[in-house]
Amino acid sequence: MVKITLPDGSVLDMDGSVCGYDVAAKISQGLAKAALAVKVNDVLQDLTTPITTDSTVTVITSKDKDGLHILRHSASHVMAQAVKELWPDVQVTIGPAIDNGFYYDFARKEPFKTEDFETIENKMREIVKRDEKIERFVLPRNEAIKFFKDLGEHYKAEIINDLPETEVISLYKQGSFTDLCRGPHVPSTGKIGEAFKLMKVAGAYWRGNSENEMLQRIYATAWADKKDLKAYLEMLEEAVKRDHRKLGREMDLFHFEPDYAPGAVFWHDKGYKVYRKLIEYMRNRQENNGYTEISTPAVMDRCLWETSGHWDKYGAHNYSGTTEDNRCFCIKPMNCPGGLLVFKQGIKSYRDLPMRVAEFGKVNRYEASGALMGLMRVREFTQDDAHIFCTPEQMEEECIRTLKLILDIYKDFGFEEVKIYLSTRPDSIYRIGSDEVWDLCENSLANALTSHGYKYEINPGEGAFYGPKLEFILKDAIGREWQCGTIQVDMNLPERFDISYIGEDGEKHRPVMLHRALFGSIERFLGILIENHAGRLPLWLSPEQVVVAPIVSEFDDYAEEVVKTLRKAGLTAKSDLRNEKINYKVREHSVAKIPVIAVVGAKEKENRTVTIRRLGSEKQEVMPLDEFVRALVNEATMPHLGE
Repeated sequence: MVKITLPDGSVLDMDGSVCGYDVAAKISQGLAKAALAVKVNDVLQDLTTPITTDSTVTVITSKDKDGLHILRHSASHVMAQAVKELWPDVQVTIGPAIDNGFYYDFARKEPFKTEDFETIENKMREIVKRDEKIERFVLPRNEAIKFFKDLGEHYKAEIINDLPETEVISLYKQGSFTDLCRGPHVPSTGKIGEAFKLMKVAGAYWRGNSENEMLQRIYATAWADKKDLKAYLEMLEEAVKRDHRKLGREMDLFHFEPDYAPGAVFWHDKGYKVYRKLIEYMRNRQENNGYTEISTPAVMDRCLWETSGHWDKYGAHNYSGTTEDNRCFCIKPMNCPGGLLVFKQGIKSYRDLPMRVAEFGKVNRYEASGALMGLMRVREFTQDDAHIFCTPEQMEEECIRTLKLILDIYKDFGFEEVKIYLSTRPDSIYRIGSDEVWDLCENSLANALTSHGYKYEINPGEGAFYGPKLEFILKDAIGREWQCGTIQVDMNLPERFDISYIGEDGEKHRPVMLHRALFGSIERFLGILIENHAGRLPLWLSPEQVVVAPIVSEFDDYAEEVVKTLRKAGLTAKSDLRNEKINYKVREHSVAKIPVIAVVGAKEKENRTVTIRRLGSEKQEVMPLDEFVRALVNEATMPHLGE
């Protein structure tokens, strides 16, 4: 007799040896039909794997995040099988599930073309219709190596060869195709359905090492049903229209020079205005929340990052060089050591804490050329960084204060839907500090969230090497998610840099250090904003707010008067006095994403009015000039100042 505890707390008494499918069938035949896998005591496994002891069991379907991941992984095997059936000489390597889909890397002399995609997809559909059973079996390591060598799959044999000799190797078979895999997988190919699509082919080095041979990677997307697939493809179409790189050119905001400064932004006047407005906004919010602001050197001695531990972790990504006196200096990759050195100046009392110290620090980190992507992934960027130094007793309160501020700021930018992840300690070889310190820090973050009713998910093992963190994920206008701000609790770097404060007892005590970034990086956040708004930035953030265009040149004087009035009120305005038709001017300024176009002619001049056309609207509105100016001044006020 095996007792199965279900997620709702109910218990099933099952006779003899049971598996996940038996549990699903016991609940309902509908669930058994939909089941893809099970989670047994928080471990995912195949539906056919025996459950021999009393266990807590969750049946996984394609509606679950885990289920969709398993479906995608199984779909990657189906794609590999399809490619092998079409081109038997191809060698398969690895094929994991990824966000929104999967990929598989193939070794093939001839390049895959997008014209091959339809052929591969048709073969995949054929395999799905066969509904071939997906079965797991194991082999001793040496037998598994021989198995794949006999198949001519030398890449698989190499993977296994690097494993310990005592390792038992897990394989999955479907029809004539067998793959090396830990699993779990769906029970049969028919469970995958037909909501998949091949997306692109790219080069990929074997095992990610540029010294190895180049393979061909086919990316694909897969979903639970065709409705979800259709929605995803439509989102991708919309994303192309919103691409910040394309809009950045059209709006004349910025450009890149890959030959001279890869991964670094050349800000144009308009783009730099938005960049400065973001800093001005954040500076204002921080000053109103008790922050002071510092600036630390861009180049500092390497020993600082050796002390902090960043060098061991990220040294290969740092820009560094040795001077004539044999000292090694770094262009700073992060702001933390500079903030710690500022704190060390002078004696601090418990009465001085918490100290909230902000810095708009420009940092440089090497990213592989292939990973660079406009403003979203750069080598040089500005962080809206802050370090909060507090007593252990103040730690939880400061976490909550910062959390509330960050969510309030996101609302100002139109992001109402925010996910919070608590990223916990990485494996011991990747972190510093004792388990007791990590327990304290993780519990403080969890308590801060739960005590104030914030929902969150655990992101196991994804904390920083010096402490756990909260990650904030924004959802944009077309449903994409972006990781932006973080709050990290750190009791390890204060120890390493030997900072202290004098407590109420007159003795030295170690402060807690909270690392905090709300935008994350100015560059990336601006890229997200451009795409979220499709370039139609809110008036208060727009680099050019109003263009005044006369219908014909005889009204140029009134257009200039309107511009002067707008500028006097603090608005960014200009006139367009070119000898062009008004419709041409309107179209051109619409492409440049100017929020408001004011047209003036005989009636407007006579009545001291303007005819307004808003970006994205075909409607026109006539307003008295004074009323128009007041309305725009109100709209152009930073959101938190207008409350």
